[in-house]
Amino acid sequence: MSKENKNNNAETDGGMVTYGIDDKPPLLQSILLGTQHWLTMVGSTIAIPLVLAGALGFNASQTAQLVGTFFVVSGIATLAQTTIGNKYPIVQGGTFSMLGPALAIIGVLASSNAAPTVMMRELQGAIIIAGILEVLIGYLGIFGRLKRYIGPSVIAVVIALIGLALVGVPQITSASQNWYLTGLTLTLIVLFSQYIDNYSWVFNLFPVLLGLGLAYLIAAALSIAGIVNIVSFGSIASAPPVRAITPFQWGTPLFTTSFAAGMIAGMLASAIESFGDYHSVARMAGEGAPNSRRVNHGLGMEGLGNLFAGIMGTGNGSTSYTENVGAIGITGVASRYVVQIGAVVMILVGYVGYFGAFVTTIPNAIVGGLFLAMFAQIVGVGLSQLQHVDMNQNRNIFVVGFGLFAGLSIPRYMNGLESGALEAGLSNVPVLGTVLGVPEVAQTLSIVLGTQIAVGGIAAFILDNTIPGTDEERGLTAWGEITEDEDAFQPSYERVLSRGETTDQEIADD
Repeated sequence: MSKENKNNNAETDGGMVTYGIDDKPPLLQSILLGTQHWLTMVGSTIAIPLVLAGALGFNASQTAQLVGTFFVVSGIATLAQTTIGNKYPIVQGGTFSMLGPALAIIGVLASSNAAPTVMMRELQGAIIIAGILEVLIGYLGIFGRLKRYIGPSVIAVVIALIGLALVGVPQITSASQNWYLTGLTLTLIVLFSQYIDNYSWVFNLFPVLLGLGLAYLIAAALSIAGIVNIVSFGSIASAPPVRAITPFQWGTPLFTTSFAAGMIAGMLASAIESFGDYHSVARMAGEGAPNSRRVNHGLGMEGLGNLFAGIMGTGNGSTSYTENVGAIGITGVASRYVVQIGAVVMILVGYVGYFGAFVTTIPNAIVGGLFLAMFAQIVGVGLSQLQHVDMNQNRNIFVVGFGLFAGLSIPRYMNGLESGALEAGLSNVPVLGTVLGVPEVAQTLSIVLGTQIAVGGIAAFILDNTIPGTDEERGLTAWGEITEDEDAFQPSYERVLSRGETTDQEIADD
């Protein structure tokens, strides 16, 4: 099948896309659209450093510094991914997959009364090692080689679990949540994006920005009037004009083998999630499924992002942001240029203290309403991959059903175990107990088995490749037809080399 036909099919499957990957909207519009993309990931970009800061025992100044560092690292990593990585319009930022091992490392160090900065330096070292390993996984093409065995059923499970795994975030499930404000935010976003999007280009392009903005203005007005106490502006007044964010700002990284093993497990779970994100963003952008070269370069760049995060000291890694993928589905704006503008906004917010402080005033209830809309969109996109699979075949029904159920249930069991219970249990396994019971091995298994996307994806992958079924039944035939050609993605270094060869040839011709 020709590339032209593949793209036409992808556009039909992907739905309405207002701005495609290579489109460049007008500058002012791009700034607003980029800010909208950035706002969709504010919840996670603030939540992760706040959790880490609390566990580390950081004071208010250190916490603000950590939040600013997250924004700067996210912005720079996003620019790198969109320009010389996989070139998808996908935001990079902190990952919940690596938050678990980070908290485990902090717990071990806290028991020995380690200083907060020492704990951060240990996190930096572990993240740097995990990043280097991901660079090798990506640029050596390990995931790309596996891609031929990963069909629509597996991708459907992985993408759906990306959304389903986030239903328990505190911005949605907190018992103290202001559900009036959450409901208002959700209603506004759905109204602008689904019901009245055809009435005006403003509603069509900016449903998230309008929904968040109106909900925030109402909450702020009620707070100023003294009716409720939801928004506080005190942090803005006390914020520094400029925040100095530099490499190794917490000190020189420390390297401990057992800590690195746990962080590597978190990185692997994050890589599986990113693999699903790449397919999801391609579908939402109306493009063919990513080829193996694009996947490899995306993961390689994410490894470099982890390495950079370790150097800058976020205490967490860098990965593709699911929230941003959901925003593309809701807004229809898949422009790489827009996401790059949003990345510049992230960097400015990180360095300008007032901007970062303003972001922290957005109530969790508003972020929760945003999450409800976006995560639902992601689940739907995941399930839509099944259109390529023969769901009249029982083997496919079982693969998808078991993958989803295992991905939701097994991690819940693992996360409910008491500390040290898994290690003790594995050490009693006949023959293999001496290996499985090693703390580093047990911790790695605990992290992988405690991650919904990893468990569901691995389960679906094994079943889909072992239960008898034809390529047509599994959807591999249709999958191959909509996958972009191998020459559709050209790494940046190849473009530079080809330009050099062209110049040399021109000189020779002269």
